[in-house]
Amino acid sequence: MYLLILWLPLLGSIFSGFLGRFVGHKGSSIISIVCVFFSMALSLAAFYEVGLMGVNHYITLTSWINVGILKVSWSFLFDSLTVTMLVVVTVISSLVHLYSLEYMQNDPHLPRFMAFLEIFTFFMLVLVTADNLVQMFVGWEGVGLASYLLINFWFTRLAANQSAIKALVVNRIGDFGLSLGILTTFYIFQSVDYFTVFSLAPLFTNYFLNFAGFYFSGLTLIGIFLFIGAVGKSAQLGLHTWLPDAMEGPTPVSALIHAATMVTAGVFLLIRFSPLIEFSSTVLNILIVFGSLTAFFAGMSGVFQNDLKRVIAYSTCSQLGYMIFSCGISCYNVSMFHLINHAFFKALLFLSAGAVIHALANEQDMRRMGSLIKFLPLTYSLMLIGSLALAGFPFLTGFYSKDFILEITQITLNKNLQNIHGTFACWLGNLSVFFTAFYSFRLIYLTFINSVNTTRKNILKSHEPSLLMLIPLIILALGSIFIGYLGKDLFIGLGTDFWKSAILILPTNSYFIEAEWLNVNLKWLPFTLSIFGIILATIVNKSKVHTYLYTIFYRKICFLISKKWYFDVLYNRFFVYPILNFGYTISFKNLDRGFIELIGPYGLSKIVIIWSKLFSRLQTGQLNHYLFFIVLGVCLLLMITCNQMQLVVFYSVLIFFI
Repeated sequence: MYLLILWLPLLGSIFSGFLGRFVGHKGSSIISIVCVFFSMALSLAAFYEVGLMGVNHYITLTSWINVGILKVSWSFLFDSLTVTMLVVVTVISSLVHLYSLEYMQNDPHLPRFMAFLEIFTFFMLVLVTADNLVQMFVGWEGVGLASYLLINFWFTRLAANQSAIKALVVNRIGDFGLSLGILTTFYIFQSVDYFTVFSLAPLFTNYFLNFAGFYFSGLTLIGIFLFIGAVGKSAQLGLHTWLPDAMEGPTPVSALIHAATMVTAGVFLLIRFSPLIEFSSTVLNILIVFGSLTAFFAGMSGVFQNDLKRVIAYSTCSQLGYMIFSCGISCYNVSMFHLINHAFFKALLFLSAGAVIHALANEQDMRRMGSLIKFLPLTYSLMLIGSLALAGFPFLTGFYSKDFILEITQITLNKNLQNIHGTFACWLGNLSVFFTAFYSFRLIYLTFINSVNTTRKNILKSHEPSLLMLIPLIILALGSIFIGYLGKDLFIGLGTDFWKSAILILPTNSYFIEAEWLNVNLKWLPFTLSIFGIILATIVNKSKVHTYLYTIFYRKICFLISKKWYFDVLYNRFFVYPILNFGYTISFKNLDRGFIELIGPYGLSKIVIIWSKLFSRLQTGQLNHYLFFIVLGVCLLLMITCNQMQLVVFYSVLIFFI
């Protein structure tokens, strides 16, 4: 049963990809849907058996690498953390598959699209079920490859090509960091198996590596390398630039990448390695600082975006920041709970945005929408539910996890007032709540409520999505309302033992218990900031107040933020252009076309020409000259191969005949 959860998406991908032209749209669609829905059903059964009944499973198929002390096998670990991720991945993937049948029905390459979606799901399942770092790295690279294929699905578009290459290249940096983490782990622990590494981690807290005369903590070094991998895959500040550009792919791809697969891989990696990261306070502080800055930066950037999907993409980046700095304050279970909740309302937002784009003939600019509440009332209701859950409105799914993270930051602020990480976690996290509420309702106003700003033709043709698109949206809306309430006691309730040994939190780092006794007035702070953001979005969009703010300073700030703080420009100027210039002037002109060609093909050809001219002069056409060279050659050969006595005999005979 457990292995079928992985093999079914792989089989569906193979059949859809290689037999798609024979079975057609309907055949590939049926195969894909059946495989992924059966995988979802088995994941739910595994969640019941492993998560609720507490029966962990460990399956070994065969040996894979056996070189010296490096022993890696194809093994699969099913514990509470794994089965929770299995449910999230397969449920969201199944709904996205169902949604794609209608959304992509007119695309001639639907079988290829379904094959890519399923291979994406398969590699994510390999990543979360692996029991060693090498096998996990296979899934890690696989989701990167699948994301490239899906972002570049419409490969005739230049923007899609560029975005896919950008996503692949930026993630190479994170993948390089993760590979260094794997190598360092093997060097220190002589193993890449999870159980071996986690059981030995407490014994290596005082282990230091000597590099160039400097001593580095082994666990800290591994944690930093793993964090670099998470920065690339989960789009944290510095390597976040690929995520907004990934919107060039079809909308179902965006929903799958942002809700359940690629960007959650980095957060899952940090949660999985909690038994190792917990013993390094340096890594925890780095997680807090980067996560807080990412949440704040992405929230502020989302305020000034005009593309419907880019606003939601920046909100994903911001929410991933919450998950990362929640890991930094040792609340891995709360981070995982927020990952589960975020999957439902983020998939709802993306698929609802896809319904709007579908209704308006692929229009994505919010400034060219408006008044769609009259034509798409059901889509408006669904997107409103997703926006309220994202903003942390009370008693919706996002409220139970995001507000709890912010309550924990209040504890860390009180305990670590003199430390930068306590301040970062509290203030930047709470300020991000305001920006999240503002851009969520700015999206609602510009898309649905404000005056219409599109053509009459588009408005008259707009319509609610069909049943195949509505069913996933309604299921996700129900999840965005109820999942947080239904899961809070199971995942983060006081005294729950759901996670068991899958997550380790040291008693000295445990803050979430104290959040229950936090001052009630402080617990109202996130809700107050959310309401203030909603009110400000209403004032700005329903009145002329922004005309009074239209000063030079305001315009420069808005321009700076709308340009994404010039991260892309700075990267191009200080990294991309110098590397390209170096590649052309040094590598290509001086080395490839210069030094290497002079001593290689070009130089050899010159030598051959010179020697050929020299030997051509020896071709006199006279037999006695040729005979002389033959005898000379035989003499030289004998001098090399024969001893002195044999040479004397040979020359005596030769002289006699001459």
